[in-house]
Amino acid sequence: MQVILFCLRVGHHLSYSMSDSNTTDFTNPSTFILLGIPGLEGSHLWISIPFCTMYMISILGNFTILIIVKMESSLHGPMYYFLCMLAVSDLVLSTSILPKMLRIFWFGSIEIDFSACLTQMYFIHCFAMMASGILVAMAFDRFVAICDPLRHCTMLTNPTVAKMGLAIALRGAILVLPYPLLARQWPYCRTNTVLHSYCEHIAVVKLACADVRVSSYYELFVAFSVIGTDVFLIPMSYIQILRAIFRLPTREARLKTFGTCGSHLCVILVFYIPGLFSFITHRFGHNVPLHFHILFANVYVLVPPMLNPIIYGVRTKQIWQRLLHLFTPKQT
Repeated sequence: MQVILFCLRVGHHLSYSMSDSNTTDFTNPSTFILLGIPGLEGSHLWISIPFCTMYMISILGNFTILIIVKMESSLHGPMYYFLCMLAVSDLVLSTSILPKMLRIFWFGSIEIDFSACLTQMYFIHCFAMMASGILVAMAFDRFVAICDPLRHCTMLTNPTVAKMGLAIALRGAILVLPYPLLARQWPYCRTNTVLHSYCEHIAVVKLACADVRVSSYYELFVAFSVIGTDVFLIPMSYIQILRAIFRLPTREARLKTFGTCGSHLCVILVFYIPGLFSFITHRFGHNVPLHFHILFANVYVLVPPMLNPIIYGVRTKQIWQRLLHLFTPKQT
């Protein structure tokens, strides 16, 4: 996801000052200005309706997943632990963006404190990287379960799953930390207006009146070395999984085994395909309006947290049955 967020940066910035002209010197601004979706300011109220709906579905769905996994002892296994990690990362990611965005759309609250902006930047990129790492862990879980099922319980024990989760969290927390630290040290003397609805890393640092290539190169390094590795490992896992599936003797066995991967494959597609589309439109769609890039960037970080619990709830039999049990009146 870091690749996508990097590629959604903008090259031109609208000058803005709360009290004076665009030459106002604010080397260390106390606030930034978030414009929302530039070019669609008149439609902010209408745009907020689907965005708010997606956020509420995301909150309800991910909390439901967490509650069901906690209540149902049969779901206390590696795949569902990773699913809970993904639900938490989705909740933090969407919550770090939506409340402020809705305040912009509904109340015109376009100012954000400088430190709050850097904090939002950190949480967005950190938990996006965590989500990518969790998808890799889930692919590894499916790989072991299908290609070496006899060792699944011994390899992916609860302590091992906990260590994997900790490693994923530390990877995101440590590698993203330089983003706000570098952004804080740059002087901002051109404008404090961010052409975005949230504090995306490059959109912020490009406002600096300094050579910010260190920030740009570091984000590229993280994007291609870390996220690129994730994108490589997942297909490699599924190539081995598909080879194991096609070696099964019957069609029914192949379909049943492949069905255990269906939910995870759908989540992977929801997470990475919009990112690839965004990358292509940014690199080659030079005539695509800025508001389209920003609108799609918002949809990209809102849709996966909304769809992930729906996909797993519908396609995972144990979760679906437990959900029906919760909401079906008991017979007396």
